[in-house]
Amino acid sequence: MQPLCFVLMPFGVKKDENGNTIDFDRIYNDFIKPSVEDADLEPIRADEEQIGGIIHKPMYERLMLCEYAVADLSTANANVFYELGIRHAIRPYSTISIFSSDTKLPFDINFLRSLPYDRELYNVVSLKKQLTEKLMHAKKEPHVDSPLFQLVDGLKPSDIEHIKTDIFRERVEYNKTIKNQLKNARDIKSIFDAKEVLKSLEHSLGNLNDVEAGVIIDLFLSYRAVKAYSEMIALVSKMPKPLQQTVMVQEQLGFALNRVEQRKEAIEVLEEVIKKHGKNSETCGILGRVYKDYWSENSSNETLAKGYLNKAIQTYLDGFEADFRDAYPGINAVTLMDIAGDERKDEILPVVAYALKQKMKNGADYWDYATLLELAILENNKDKAVKLISDVLVHIREPFEPETTAKNLKFIREHRESKGEETRWIKQLEDILLAH
Repeated sequence: MQPLCFVLMPFGVKKDENGNTIDFDRIYNDFIKPSVEDADLEPIRADEEQIGGIIHKPMYERLMLCEYAVADLSTANANVFYELGIRHAIRPYSTISIFSSDTKLPFDINFLRSLPYDRELYNVVSLKKQLTEKLMHAKKEPHVDSPLFQLVDGLKPSDIEHIKTDIFRERVEYNKTIKNQLKNARDIKSIFDAKEVLKSLEHSLGNLNDVEAGVIIDLFLSYRAVKAYSEMIALVSKMPKPLQQTVMVQEQLGFALNRVEQRKEAIEVLEEVIKKHGKNSETCGILGRVYKDYWSENSSNETLAKGYLNKAIQTYLDGFEADFRDAYPGINAVTLMDIAGDERKDEILPVVAYALKQKMKNGADYWDYATLLELAILENNKDKAVKLISDVLVHIREPFEPETTAKNLKFIREHRESKGEETRWIKQLEDILLAH
């Protein structure tokens, strides 16, 4: 078994103090991970940070027991610095620090022998070689890199690894096995069978207070992937309280409640998130969908439907204005504005298109291509929409995605039909989406 290397770093796309964007997932996948593997080490990333920076018992074990660690100090991320402090307090050596060359390191750590890298990874081949060499050197000739052990004479490291390492390694292997089983369950074509497999896996985990947060979240989102929304809701109540209260879990709880038509409860959950944490594109995007469903359901009551439509538009717009980089709430706002005859559509549509274009420069997912498709339809560009449908299909990850897009297309189509426009081509695109 290869020695373990713990990677401390931010997740997703973040901005540094100068407003520069850093795609940390790309930094990990294209730079750090292959460098660690080239040094004959097994990388383990701190995936709990995706769910709010909660440090659970397994996280402490990783910090203390992994033989090697790489810490990305870019953007002076508070979680990373806290974790690095724990690491330096336990381990005298074998922690390699790196940072984006645009980052100004705080005085307290600017004396560390850190490896700078360019955030665009233009010289990634050279960077990988340098990081691999540092790790190889740490394996062959370990030197004290912890400021605590450098400055305090006679301080002895803890012998905790001799007590816990075997249990820790078993836990790592167990988590990897469970995650592979979850992935296999998501790949089962029968949704009923997939749900049953996931429920069986959940039962095997036992008390979730003893389970790593990353595994619980993987199970949670696996339920979503197979449209097991009631199971998602039930799982939240079994999660450890700190995990249960994270923004991401509460957002997805609101999503699931809406899917089982508990719309009032969904609104309460999502509005509480906004009250505590402020408006953001994800929360407002999910809440906008709740109001959009209310609008659709009350179409026979013109006055009530208009109120929900206006509420949905404003909520989506709030989400887009909270983060212009996320085009999802923007396209939903524009689509509903088109239906409502809202004159702001012509002003906002180009902004959505531009935001999407900038985002896709660093990689694109299903929602990006689905947004392009909706923009083409709003522009009444049949040829462009027909060409885009193939890109949309190959990027589908979960069943609810094409269903959501097809529903949006249906709204546009029905609105145009009411004005006597030709819409058969839009219906054909809807059918293609629903078939997948």
